Amino acid sequence: MDVGMIFKIAGIGIVVAVLNQVLKKTEREEMATMVTLTGIVVVLMMVIEMIGRLFESVRTIFQLY
Repeated sequence: MDVGMIFKIAGIGIVVAVLNQVLKKTEREEMATMVTLTGIVVVLMMVIEMIGRLFESVRTIFQLY
């Protein structure tokens, strides 16, 4: 796993947390929820891509088809 990916996920988390707090202070609860959900989806897409590469590596190592 690349260390850069961990920093990207942490960066997304920090940005989402800051935006969430700002939107809650301005009484935009719906937008804060949407920002949080969008952040979760973006991180999940990154993780799913990494899991796909992991399975591909396992299949290559064990010569599975």
